[in-house]
Amino acid sequence: MTSVDLIPDAELVAACLGGDREAFGRIVERYQRLLCSLGYSATGSLSESEDLAQEAFVDAWRQLCTLREPEKLRPWLCGILRYKVGRLRRSDVREPVRHAEALEQAEELPSADEPAADLAMDKEEQAILWSALERVPELYREPLVLYYREHRSVEHVAVALDLTEDAVKQRLARGRKILQERVLSFVEGALSRSTPGRVFTLGVVAALPAMLATPAKAAGIGAAAAHGTLMAKSTGLAALLASISGVVSTVLALRASLDQARTPRERRAVVKITLGVFFGALGLLVVLYLIRAAAFHWWESRAIFAGIAQVLVLAFVVGLPVAMLRVMRGMRALRSAERRRHPELFRDPRDQVGSSAGEYRSRLKLLGVPLVHIRFSTPDEGERPVFGWFAGGDRAYGLLFAWGGYAVAPVSVGAVAIGLLAIGSLSVGVISLGTAGVGLLAVGCMAVGVKAYAWLSALGWQTATGGGFAIARLAAEGPVAFAQHANDAIARQILADPHAEQSQMLLLSVITVLSLAPIAYYARAVRHRLGGRPRTQPTAANGDGDK
Repeated sequence: MTSVDLIPDAELVAACLGGDREAFGRIVERYQRLLCSLGYSATGSLSESEDLAQEAFVDAWRQLCTLREPEKLRPWLCGILRYKVGRLRRSDVREPVRHAEALEQAEELPSADEPAADLAMDKEEQAILWSALERVPELYREPLVLYYREHRSVEHVAVALDLTEDAVKQRLARGRKILQERVLSFVEGALSRSTPGRVFTLGVVAALPAMLATPAKAAGIGAAAAHGTLMAKSTGLAALLASISGVVSTVLALRASLDQARTPRERRAVVKITLGVFFGALGLLVVLYLIRAAAFHWWESRAIFAGIAQVLVLAFVVGLPVAMLRVMRGMRALRSAERRRHPELFRDPRDQVGSSAGEYRSRLKLLGVPLVHIRFSTPDEGERPVFGWFAGGDRAYGLLFAWGGYAVAPVSVGAVAIGLLAIGSLSVGVISLGTAGVGLLAVGCMAVGVKAYAWLSALGWQTATGGGFAIARLAAEGPVAFAQHANDAIARQILADPHAEQSQMLLLSVITVLSLAPIAYYARAVRHRLGGRPRTQPTAANGDGDK
């Protein structure tokens, strides 16, 4: 290990921000092999790859003050290099073999103490080298190029590409299999002779423009790194609480529904429906987790697994509202049928239609609408949804706030919640929090939105951040990410939205916790008003009819 390797990246970045060009030279010396190798793997031209790497280093010098987390210098540099490669591909469709250049210039860039003439490859060798490598998919080509340029070190390749050593070994094995045995030995030797040397480092340092960062920016870099960490933690907290809220809501809804039930058939139906919804959602999450694991195992097919996951998520988003409407309609029909079959079980005054125990409607109205309207009992067929400024029930429509099985309001909480701010098992809104969230800003186990944050599956129009699949049009960050910029420096810069401070995520976390209060109050009120044994008990003969 050289003295360069002993200095942490963060210290070198801090020194550079203070104007130390020699410190940046150490950064170049540390990562020139990596960037040149990535450039060569993408272009097939050694001279062009070194030009791209040099441009990337110069840009990094100019933009160093924007690096939020200095300890992530390596992936940040790789992101700049990949961006330049992508721009190069878009501007000019190249034929690498035809444009591959000879290595006579290698005499000026020796990578060891041997004479440069002994290290250089001729034009024919380079053409053969790239004709062999270009047949290897980039997924396997990058580890292969890095492996033979990093002195055959799996550990170096794993660190450079943010992969596990097992993953690197698998990709190397696959890459070697694709390469024909007759050219493999030549490729190994040719790559080892193409490594940039000390002259490359000196050339980059000589090309650096004046430092644009100020000491104040250097002092603030630690705060920026802390900000990024807090943002990640607060986003994870919001997703966790949004997911848990759906489970808690289900438990409270089961308790309230059992207190509302008056016959064995109703109780069996409540338990069956609640467990079906709960374990159905849980089963979907387990399946998504297994699909995520399969994508890691069969990495080359990860796009297929990502597509399957999104189909399941969208099926849940479409299917749950339809299923909830059918379930609630069935429960209303069951209540009316049970009233006709067992009138003795509904003789208690609190179980009469329109009783004060079963429904509360405030006398105070605003613009002709009750300020508060809450239904505590199971509705019969033909009963209209609850409607008020503050509404609660199986189907609740609020002008300000609503909670229930199906809640629609500017602020809504329920199994299916629709509003500007929606919280529930399925939430649809401008800001949506829940097991599955759909909206402009969606947070949960599954999220579909313009900006999506999720544990297992995030599907965003602009950006997506997830612990499993992250798919977006512009930028995505996650273990399995697909976007124009995925898991690179540009993606991280885009996702570090100054308008999405961690305080906003913490606020959403607090709101999620507070949203459980009305559900808990509703379950407690139902227990107080309708719980316990009915005052009029059925006779033995009538009890047989429940079977």
